[in-house]
Amino acid sequence: MSVEAWTLILVAITFGLYLYIGWWARVRETAGFYVAERGIPPIANGAATAADWMSAASFISMAGLISFLGYDGTVYLMGWTGGYVLLALLLAPYLRKYGKYTVPDFIGDRYYSKWARAVAAIATIFISLTYVAGQMRGVGIVFSRYLQVDLAIGVLIGMAVVSFFAVLGGMKGITWTQVAQYTVLIIAYLIPGVAIAAKLTGIPIPQLALTFTDIAQRLSDIQVELGMGEYLAPFQKFSAINVFAITFALMVGTAGLPHVIIRFYTVPNVRSARWSAGWALLFIALLYTTAPAIGVFAKYNLIQSLNDQPLEQVRQINWVSKWEQTGLLKLEDKNGDGKLQFTGNPETNEVTIDRDIIVLSTPEVAQLAPFVIALVAAGGLAAALSTAAGLLLAMSSAVSHDLYYRIFRPDASEAQRLLVGRAMVFLAILVAGYFGVNPPGFVGEVVAFAFGLAAASLFPAILLGIFDQRMNREGAIAGILTGLIFTAVMIVLMRSTKLLGTEAPILESFLGINAQGIGTVGMILNFIVAYIVSRATPPPPQEIQDLVQDIRIPKGVGQASAHH
Repeated sequence: MSVEAWTLILVAITFGLYLYIGWWARVRETAGFYVAERGIPPIANGAATAADWMSAASFISMAGLISFLGYDGTVYLMGWTGGYVLLALLLAPYLRKYGKYTVPDFIGDRYYSKWARAVAAIATIFISLTYVAGQMRGVGIVFSRYLQVDLAIGVLIGMAVVSFFAVLGGMKGITWTQVAQYTVLIIAYLIPGVAIAAKLTGIPIPQLALTFTDIAQRLSDIQVELGMGEYLAPFQKFSAINVFAITFALMVGTAGLPHVIIRFYTVPNVRSARWSAGWALLFIALLYTTAPAIGVFAKYNLIQSLNDQPLEQVRQINWVSKWEQTGLLKLEDKNGDGKLQFTGNPETNEVTIDRDIIVLSTPEVAQLAPFVIALVAAGGLAAALSTAAGLLLAMSSAVSHDLYYRIFRPDASEAQRLLVGRAMVFLAILVAGYFGVNPPGFVGEVVAFAFGLAAASLFPAILLGIFDQRMNREGAIAGILTGLIFTAVMIVLMRSTKLLGTEAPILESFLGINAQGIGTVGMILNFIVAYIVSRATPPPPQEIQDLVQDIRIPKGVGQASAHH
């Protein structure tokens, strides 16, 4: 059976499963729509959090980024993993103890201000919209390659499935669908990783194959020979300051992502929030420790398969011709010798590979069974759709709960709030669909910008809201606006060739820091401005200071102290 036939079967089965879960988990109340009735078991919430976390960027792009950036590509690995630990330790248990529906809910109540709530809601929409663009690009890539359908039609199919289970089931439907999607995506990621590790090194465990064999060194030697730079040497693609800034922006931005934070509102209590954070870390580690191995195996395999091979012979290979049709693989015989050569110079390099296809193409390059290749396609779709669903709900909640209900219509009935919530999910899906057809960049970078915006806006406000009793609304709003505006403007100036159509970037870097790491500077500015403004204005009311104290103290400590 062909790869396309297997893909069609697996996509039909998995999409059918997601639709069934969406129908089974349909809700009729806002508590079910926004926080899944706070009844999700820790292990299920851990799997759903991992699926939320592991987007198309993690599944499709991360191994590709490591594959092409070498040592410097590990900034994504360190940033995203470190950020999760930060979230689990510093934010999640406290936010769960506070116990509302959304991140703007916390910021609005903590800073006793509709303006703070509105600013946080707008920041949530902005971040989620940037992030969801990357997911839709991933959906389009998988459909255009494996089902040979137009990218726009592929995106429409994906959005139709997401809209069904997100509109009907809200957070409850999304959570249980994400549990299924995590199962699909992790199996799809590990099976090819194990098969390729065994084939190239004789060791079937990818992590051990990368650590205890010389495959990475062999790749590095080949790259040096071809003039592509040493694979294992640091600071080849990014300067030292950018490695630090990007890693930190990804780490802090991850911890501030609203669609992940709201997952911890869905469990019954604080203890369950801590347990689900632990389960999620385990589930995420399975994929994140496999990604560097796949990145190395894929690059080694691609160079060995294509370099110095006759162009016409290469074009006869099935996977080459199909990826070439998508435009994501380009072969050019620039020197006219009839053979393909990898070089480190873009002027002479004859093989151009889009980083987003590394994971998807690796099973084909390694000549694995069609079933495995199709499974990877289904896994890529599961990763993109699971994160997209979480983002859509975060955007919908920001508009329907934080803006509509908490600011404009506090007297809205349960039915009206649910209707607006569902309408907002549907509207957000339409916007996400537009970005799926007209993607602004490749998946990993677009997502990295979302992390930068989250790092510069929401993270400082949440952290100070928990740990700084003196922080007031004036400081928080000034900090969020400063961080968000600074980071967004810097990204637009540094990426003006794509965003504004200029011939060269208006600004190359800021103090040597590029667009992906600029969120770190935005976050520092946010902290400084928030601190100065809060100390120059009146302190928060006493009940707010008591609230902060209560959030930080574990339940039972007060009573225990009273007996001594």
